[in-house]
Amino acid sequence: MPKASASRDTEAASRILRHWREGVPHDRMAHLVKDATRSFLRTLQQRLARHGVALGHWTFLRILWERDGLTKRELSIEAGVAEPTTFTALRAMEALGYVRLEQRPDNRKNVYVFLTPQGRKLKRQLVPLAEEVNAIATRGVSEADVATTRRVLLAMIDNLAQDEAESL
Repeated sequence: MPKASASRDTEAASRILRHWREGVPHDRMAHLVKDATRSFLRTLQQRLARHGVALGHWTFLRILWERDGLTKRELSIEAGVAEPTTFTALRAMEALGYVRLEQRPDNRKNVYVFLTPQGRKLKRQLVPLAEEVNAIATRGVSEADVATTRRVLLAMIDNLAQDEAESL
């Protein structure tokens, strides 16, 4: 990464930290989680770029490494993105040789997504990058605090999912 870009990222991180520690130490949890997520993604994106993989492709690859052969619709739902966004990403991933898209003769409506050997091979290269980002993020944080953070975030996700279901 060019020095100017790295410098901007460092400055942005410093501003975010100053904001949270000094400006609004009791602001909403959603904003803090959003900023943490952006930091995780920016750090992961830098590492993925070194391997020529787009951050947007990471999400789909990660899902397919666990459940290959999903329909385009199922993959969209799992990734939490609209089907047109998924289709655009999948076409690009197909051109890169990461996935192949198939329609079955008995059901021409659904498009199924399968990893190619090259797409499967990326797992060995890319998962360690995500693990590295997690290790960097939790550097200096006790195992107990990490476990507590996971429990709290999972409880928040569950609470919000229940609220969403009750609102339907």
